[in-house]
Amino acid sequence: MKIGPKYKIARRLGAPVFEKTQSPKYAISQARKEKSRKGFSRPKSEYGTQLLEKQKARYVYCVLERQFSKYAKEALAKKDKRAVDRLFQSLELRADNVVFRAGLTPTRLAARQLVSHGHILVNGRRITVPSYTLAMGDRIALRPSSEKSSLFKDLDERLKGHKTPEWMTYDASMRTVRITGSPKYEPENSLFDINVVLEFYSR
Repeated sequence: MKIGPKYKIARRLGAPVFEKTQSPKYAISQARKEKSRKGFSRPKSEYGTQLLEKQKARYVYCVLERQFSKYAKEALAKKDKRAVDRLFQSLELRADNVVFRAGLTPTRLAARQLVSHGHILVNGRRITVPSYTLAMGDRIALRPSSEKSSLFKDLDERLKGHKTPEWMTYDASMRTVRITGSPKYEPENSLFDINVVLEFYSR
């Protein structure tokens, strides 16, 4: 997936949607620019706000519009109050996102590449599709022949300070990750408003 200039996209969206834009230096830079622009920005329309939140979500998970639209429409299909949970879980349980959340790579794009190149096993079977959806009880691991790759040279050291989400468990001795729960959307910890995203697709 080609993204483009990450800093430029993050500035346009007004959110640090990429890992490289989530540094204190970038935050200070953004705060200065926001302060200088104060009073000159136009208020966004309802549609503009919805579009912005949708784009934030897409770039956070590095998902193309077609795939993202599919997730949103599937989440809305049942017309109940669980649409938010369904969309969030569709995004969080993608193989590339799970690999990233587990700390096996520093970015989602790196995780996407890792899966695409066949370095990951799910329940002992090699996968090459980043959008592969995992479920409760699934176990992911590095392919044995990939473990000696320079990609994972400092993996154990890097993982020492990494905190995995509550819905997964990392076994350091086996270098495996197991899905033990369901991801829960927490607005206060999110860069986008998933309710507004769903409003965009329910128009």
